[in-house]
Amino acid sequence: MLGINRKLEELEKAGTIINVGLVGAGQMGRGMVSQIENMAGMRVVLTADIQLDNVVHAYVKAGVADVDIVQTNSAEEAAEAIRSGKVAATTDARLVTSSTEVDVVVDATGVPDIGAKIAWDAILNKKHIVMLNVEADVTIGPLLMKMADASGVVYTGTAGDEPGAIMELYDFADALGFEVVALGKGKNNPLNLAANPDTAAEEAARKGASAKMLASFQDGTKTMVEMTAVANATGFLPDTPGMHGFVSDVKGLPEIFKLKEDGGQVSNKKIVEYINGVAPGVFAIIASEKEEVNHEMQYLSMGAGPNYVLYRPYHLTSLETPISIARAYIYNEATIAPWKGLQAETVTIAKTDLEEGQFLDSIGGFTVYGRILSAADAKEKDALPLGLVDRHVQLKRSIQKGEIISYSDVVQTKESTIWRLRRMQDETFGGNL
Repeated sequence: MLGINRKLEELEKAGTIINVGLVGAGQMGRGMVSQIENMAGMRVVLTADIQLDNVVHAYVKAGVADVDIVQTNSAEEAAEAIRSGKVAATTDARLVTSSTEVDVVVDATGVPDIGAKIAWDAILNKKHIVMLNVEADVTIGPLLMKMADASGVVYTGTAGDEPGAIMELYDFADALGFEVVALGKGKNNPLNLAANPDTAAEEAARKGASAKMLASFQDGTKTMVEMTAVANATGFLPDTPGMHGFVSDVKGLPEIFKLKEDGGQVSNKKIVEYINGVAPGVFAIIASEKEEVNHEMQYLSMGAGPNYVLYRPYHLTSLETPISIARAYIYNEATIAPWKGLQAETVTIAKTDLEEGQFLDSIGGFTVYGRILSAADAKEKDALPLGLVDRHVQLKRSIQKGEIISYSDVVQTKESTIWRLRRMQDETFGGNL
């Protein structure tokens, strides 16, 4: 199997490139467009955003000339622009998912319900779909993956995001026959369950980031969602609800992940976890029962054993997404997908005391945060998946700070795609994914 770089060069030489359609020209989307403009064998030919200026800005920043950017909501005009070597900018996401000129669709919106619509439409149009939207994936990914399989296309998460980077370590170790003890990531900032857009505003302004997005990292929600994606891909589960959140450097990880009876700090193997002190890296804890393997690992300065750490100190977020695009198109392979079905769930927790009749907001907002549970535990508690929360979800009773919000606690005042697909997923697969 040729390396992706050489396969892309072959495509370019043969006069065939991978035509990418992108929905969402925010920070992640812009970076991806610029990265792909440097690459052989691939181009973002059609991009949608509710703010058309965002799309134009993304292309201009990537080095595309103004005269080569066609602004249109017409499928025919977009197709003609692409065929003539130009790119198209639109406000209509369905133009991207249905275009005959697009081979692979990328969702970079970050909004679960919008991501659900994009993935659903892309699969129905028999296009590979790359999700930068982990929140949508952990909510309805098992259904979308099975739909994609039935349609003969690839449903995948992205390289560069922590789940994709963790999966690369897992696949490497698992293929070699190592026992994989734990999988995890570093957390970039101390856990603050009360974080909201107001408390995060100053730091967000300093970093030029969205306060809401930053709050979703600070309150732990993004970490819970990311490790839920890893759980659904591998079958690994949190050792405790919400995970432990140990503090360590890389060197200390092998000792932490020994079982408690062996002097470590965990009760189980095959777990997902996050660590304060190793961000922005990801890791896999591996072990072997073979004497010669342990001798070799020690000779290679991998530590004294019995646990060893594989550590990747970086992840390049959407700049690595082209790798997943190419794997889907060239090899028909996913980078990461919920192969094990719904193993874990990021459930909805009240961030503060909430009143009957109050509407919830969304991830990174003022009302709720996420916590990872096993899917069995979440089902027993009738817990509301966090990916279903939006401003149309209203409380039927008052909820205390820190309490799990259940399905029976809420009423949905406006039907949404992600609710409908989650209902379909539950009815179709039950608890037997």
